[in-house]
Amino acid sequence: MKPVDILYQDPWYYVFDKPAGLLVVPAPDEKKTLTEIVNQQCPPQAGEGALYPCHRLDRDTSGVILFARGKRNQQLMMDAFRGRSVKKQYIAFAHGRMRQQQGVIDRPVMSFDERRHDRFARPKTAITEYRVLKQKTGYSIVEVFIKTGRSNQIRIHFSMIGHPLLGERKYAFAKDFDLKFRRTALHAASLAWRHPITKKDAHVQAPLAQDMAAFITNH
Repeated sequence: MKPVDILYQDPWYYVFDKPAGLLVVPAPDEKKTLTEIVNQQCPPQAGEGALYPCHRLDRDTSGVILFARGKRNQQLMMDAFRGRSVKKQYIAFAHGRMRQQQGVIDRPVMSFDERRHDRFARPKTAITEYRVLKQKTGYSIVEVFIKTGRSNQIRIHFSMIGHPLLGERKYAFAKDFDLKFRRTALHAASLAWRHPITKKDAHVQAPLAQDMAAFITNH
């Protein structure tokens, strides 16, 4: 596989432009993951730790993802994510013409308790803000900000309001829609955070994934 684009790097953190189709962390029967690839691409030098992801993106989602050099730096950044001080911006393609040009989706989503062997599902607070950037034939280009980091939150919320993302196959029936996309049309466009080491503000953007840019051109 070709090298993953590096959008930002310093002695403590790297931001990569994740390709769609890759899992971030290892899973059974998964030969290649983003974590494995970036550690081969950017191996630790003497005295450095490996690269560890500070948050997750779905397999289908492209765009910015932040890795830390070493476990201590990973923990510092994960604390920032948990404290909701990291600003995450996404671009999504949603089926249909959205009546409201902007809004807030504040609906609980089901999450799984990783500590329980029976993986008992329970609803958790989830808040998604959105703004329509452009209305196209049969779909809307939407800017999305998440206030909470629940698994599949954006996909679940847009399905809840009747505008599932193009390519959605888990929370909607793809056959119900004329427009097709080979993956879930979701791109992590930017991250902004206060650097836990330097205390300076950082902001990193990723260009729209090529398949999504081509879809806009052709539809």
